[in-house]
Amino acid sequence: MTRFCLFASCEVFLTFVLHYSCGLLFQAPLQSLDASTNSRKSCRCVPEPLLCRNTPKLYRPPPEVRGMTSLDKEAFTQTITVPALRVPTGVLNKVVKSLKKSAIQRPGIPRVVQDKEESSDFRLVLLDPHKVSSTTSFSEAEAEALRSFSVSEELQHYELQLTYHNLKTEEVLEAVLPQGQDVTSSFSRVGHIAHMNLRDHQLPYKNLIGQVIMDKNPGVTCVVNKTNMIDSTYRNFKMEVLAGEENMVAKVKENGVNYEFDFSRVYWNPRLSTEHQRVVQLIKPGETVFDVFAGVGPFAVPAARSGAKVLANDLNPESYRWLQHNCKLNKVEKKVRSFNLDGRAFIQGPVKQELPALLKGTAGVHVVMNLPALALEFLDAFRGLLHQEPPCDENLPIVHCYCFSKDDNPETDVVKRASDSIGFPLESQCSVHFVRNVAPNKDMMCVRFKVPKEVLFSKDHDQTEPSEEPAPKRQKCEEATDST
Repeated sequence: MTRFCLFASCEVFLTFVLHYSCGLLFQAPLQSLDASTNSRKSCRCVPEPLLCRNTPKLYRPPPEVRGMTSLDKEAFTQTITVPALRVPTGVLNKVVKSLKKSAIQRPGIPRVVQDKEESSDFRLVLLDPHKVSSTTSFSEAEAEALRSFSVSEELQHYELQLTYHNLKTEEVLEAVLPQGQDVTSSFSRVGHIAHMNLRDHQLPYKNLIGQVIMDKNPGVTCVVNKTNMIDSTYRNFKMEVLAGEENMVAKVKENGVNYEFDFSRVYWNPRLSTEHQRVVQLIKPGETVFDVFAGVGPFAVPAARSGAKVLANDLNPESYRWLQHNCKLNKVEKKVRSFNLDGRAFIQGPVKQELPALLKGTAGVHVVMNLPALALEFLDAFRGLLHQEPPCDENLPIVHCYCFSKDDNPETDVVKRASDSIGFPLESQCSVHFVRNVAPNKDMMCVRFKVPKEVLFSKDHDQTEPSEEPAPKRQKCEEATDST
């Protein structure tokens, strides 16, 4: 016996023997040609017990593709057998609607095909073999619908040519990569660019993975992989192109705001969209925002659009250039003053110059410090920043400082570190917001607090001379596969 499957009971096994002895398993198939795919298919009526062949491995590509490093799409072609129902054309749409949970759902595979075995008055509705293995697989509602439309519940077998284009990303990569190793199909989408973080064991297959990601995701025309080399000064990752064009200028729309930038030369993380929006919503029209590490403007531009006055800074000349570009793109260039300074120099320069007048007003003042690997170390720049205390301390600047923590209690950890850096206990006058988990046992947090007047007007601390963003960034900024 060339076809064999396990049966759940003796009763099913005896049924199989009876069908086999009658020769029903080997009826000659009727051939048909699907005009849309030019693939050879056949349909035949097969006893229900044979449907137990349809295991979750049904869609698995041929074993010969294992270890492939250069994509050969033709090698994935195979013929599989799926269950089908013969349905009169007069009730076809109603039946398809009733069977939407049981019908086949594969990329590029139609749910309805021509039935060459009958007249043109019938069509075949292809079913999902993982959900339908016999007539008893239909739900009560589905069975009732079939009866009401006078559709026979007798299952057919339809031989279907499955190609590379009908497989999902995970199925292709699981078939190619060595068994037992992690398979990644996840990536960050930045405009037309898919950004991946491949592991060492996946690198021999990197170009194939890149091609599959591009094939299976419409609009992706470039796939890149972040290498372990990170530009310590400007936070832009070193990356290599795995597939597609080498156009690194991305166009992105986030929270209704348009951005353009060279992804290979600036920092952008699409996973921070919600955080950008959360902070911007805390800023009221007429308030002032100092964005110390502004990047290409994901905080600065929407804040300006909402009516805030913004002073935005970034040390990276490319980020500075694209920040200005994005301000013009979104027509807020008159509301944003941009700077190309070290973060400490920005605090002890433009921030120091603007604060005295702002503290006398009533509009709020916000300082955004989104450099999680190092931002806490810049808090000491606020010590003794100003000399003349305002009449009241109600309008002291509110700091939103981002940081990483690997501590078991990250909230306590980041508050302690912020307190140590700024030189004042913040435990009773700050809040901590969890942003996201960036790696196992590593969280990104945001500490929010008003700069204490005891710090801002302290006479016990000499001002630190403006300097470049500190050397520790060279080993700490974005550890290997971390991204902020």
